[in-house]
This record gives sequence, C-alpha cells and structure tokens, in this order.
Amino acid sequence: MPKFTEMKLQPFLQDAIRRIGFEAPTPVQEAVIPLMLAGKSAIGQAHTGTGKTHSFLIPIIERTNQAADAVQAVIAAPTRELAEQIHSELQKLTEGTAIRSGLFIGGTDKQRSIDKLKTQPHIAVGTPGRLRDLVQEDALLAHTAKILVIDEADLAFDMGYIEDIDQVASRMPKDLEMYVFSATIPEKLKPFLNKYMESPEHIRIGERRPVAEGIEFPLVPVRSMDRKKKLLHVMSGLNPYLAIIFTNTRKEAEEVGEFLSSNGIKTGRIHGDLTPRERRKMMNRVRDLEFEYIVATDLASRGIDIPGVSHVINYNLPEDLEFFVHRSGRTARAGLQGTVITLYEPSDEDALVRIEKMGVPFIHRDVKNGEWSDLKERHSRSNRQKTDRELDEKIRRQVRKPTKVKPGYKKKIEKQVADIRRKEKRKELRQGRRK
Repeated sequence: MPKFTEMKLQPFLQDAIRRIGFEAPTPVQEAVIPLMLAGKSAIGQAHTGTGKTHSFLIPIIERTNQAADAVQAVIAAPTRELAEQIHSELQKLTEGTAIRSGLFIGGTDKQRSIDKLKTQPHIAVGTPGRLRDLVQEDALLAHTAKILVIDEADLAFDMGYIEDIDQVASRMPKDLEMYVFSATIPEKLKPFLNKYMESPEHIRIGERRPVAEGIEFPLVPVRSMDRKKKLLHVMSGLNPYLAIIFTNTRKEAEEVGEFLSSNGIKTGRIHGDLTPRERRKMMNRVRDLEFEYIVATDLASRGIDIPGVSHVINYNLPEDLEFFVHRSGRTARAGLQGTVITLYEPSDEDALVRIEKMGVPFIHRDVKNGEWSDLKERHSRSNRQKTDRELDEKIRRQVRKPTKVKPGYKKKIEKQVADIRRKEKRKELRQGRRK
C-alpha cells in the first residue's frame, strides 16, 4: 500500500497529514484522492469509519489557491454535528496557512453568518438549509466554486435536504465537479445525480464486508423480562470505555435515559428533540468523558462522530436494517476492537436472518448476575422441528395402509410409525458417535 509521503502533495499538507498521525491512505482515500486531484467527478460508496472525510479534504486543500479571494469549494453535510466535525478536521489540515474556511450551520445566528461573509472563505462547510439561504441572499458567492461535496447523501435525501443542495448547485459553474459520498445510493437520488454528474467514477469500498472487522456481535434474548430491566442485566456484565444504546424513537431514548438515571446510571442523551445549544453542550460533555453510557437515536449512527466507543447496544432493531451497519460502525474504529450487543424477541427473527445475510456473525449469549454464558444456537429448535417433520413424512410413506379397514387400524399405524422413528433415531445416534 502506498504512503501519503509518496503522493505529490504540497509540503505544508504533508506536514499536516504527518501531524495528525496518518501514514498510509485507507482504500477510499487511495481511490478518491487521485480522482479529485485530476478533477474527475465521483460517487464514493463507503460505510462509516472508512476515512472518507479526509479523502475529499486532502485534495480540496491541495487544489486551493490561497492567493485567490474567492470561494473554491462547498461541502454540504446533513447534520450540524457532521458539518462541525468536517470543519474541525479541515482546520487541523490548514493550520498555519492562508486558506480561509467557514462553517455555516442551522441553529445559529444567520445575520452573524452573513457578517462573516464580508470576507469570502476559500472553502465553505455547512448544512444544506443554511448554505441555500446564504447563496440565495448573495452572501455566499458560490458561483466561483468549481467543487461541490455532498457527504452522507442518502441521509441528506432521507431528511429532505436534496432540494436545498440543488438550489446551491444551480448557482455554481456549469463545469461543476461534484463528489458524492454515501453508504447507499437510493433510486430516488439518481435523478439529482444525473442532473449534475456526467459519467462520474463510481467507487465502492467495503461492499463485501460492510461490518467493521474486530467486532463481536452478542445476541441476547429478552424473553418474558421487561426490556428496560433486561438492558440493566446486560449492562451489569459490561465495563465499557463508552457505550451507545440505540433506540428507534426520541420518546424511547428519553424513557430509557430516565430509567437508567433512576437506577443510578449517569447517562447522556442524543436525539433530534434537543435544541442546537443542548446538542452542542451534550457533545462537549460526551467528549469530556462525563458518561459511560449514551442513549441515542439513529442520528448518532450517521451524523455524529463520537470517539472511543467500545460498545454499542441495540435496545431494539432499527426499522431500516441498513442502520444496523451504521450503528455497528460507531465502534471498532481505527483498528480497535468493539462489541455490538442486540436485544431481541422471537418476532425479530426475520430481521435477524436478513442482518446475518449482510455478513453479521451473531453469537447467541445471555447474562445473569453480571456473568455471560453461551446459549444454544438460535436456529437449533426450529431445525430440529423441521427434521422431525421430514422424518415423520418419510416414515409414513413406508407404512402401508391395510386394504381392509378394521377397528383400531389407526393405532396400529401409529405404533408402526413410532417403532420406525425409534430405529431411525438410534441409527442417527450411532452415526453421531462414529463422527
């Protein structure tokens, strides 16, 4: 694998890459950086934790003309937290240079953003709605920018932001270079891509193994226990550095958070009902390691980077099973190990089978009094019942019905079936011993 030192990058950028501790590019960086340096539009399909943020930041910085007093690149991210993270990484790479960057996100004073734009940034990072507003008011002069990056495009589509991005893109040059990064490419997103991208390079990273290596996947039955109490039992067997408990709804996140707090467990909460100020304050507390546990909705599985997550707990399965992969991607980052625990009920079986087909190797386990133990393989009972049914059908085909029906003939047939079944079972046992 090539190293960053082998790439033809400016000395200040090589120094910055070395300063943040990067040596060799990840697969998505290795594929995307040369394309962006060459000005070739691309769609990058890559899951969380693959290094895609630096795959577009590095070439954008390399191509930025520090002497030009104009916007040269616009980066759109669907959530405020993600935009903040991208801008933070951008600042690390441009420290000590004349490259100007600006962060423009919703939930902040728009007039202050407009005032900041009296001096145009070389690189603008923001949420789609705020970028659209600033472009429409001729505060952000995006018409000079030849590069548009859309991060987490499928999430932007799900959240209804593609129209905002379209408004920004329509003000940019006709020879616009667009770079789209997304875990999946929904069919409904394709008309937008076709509008602005002519024969883009399509890069797919990690399709065969969407789940990060180094993760263990315990699957824990809830059985007849209250789900919140089962969660407490699971937590009694853990000693996490930081764990995220995923729920499907904001209401559920609040309920679980309140329940844990009432049981003496200090818990952070991240969901869409928090105000921008509350979310920023919560993220600062999380990064200051105030909590061992965070209860979150799927906003945190895509739009927020929380470092140091050792455990993920699926309080319930996500409604969109693709989010199981995104949730799992919160842990085992940068070569570390991780654990993804999933609580389940029999009604989840179909969904679990589909997740297994994504390459997730579940381990059937349970915890009692803080001690973990292995359980029988989840499919063993249904497999045994299926085998028994097949054996009965086979036996009944062997038993002949009498030509003349006499009283008690059904009992005689059942006796013959039982005798043959016993012989077949003994035969299976003998074969098993030989193995």
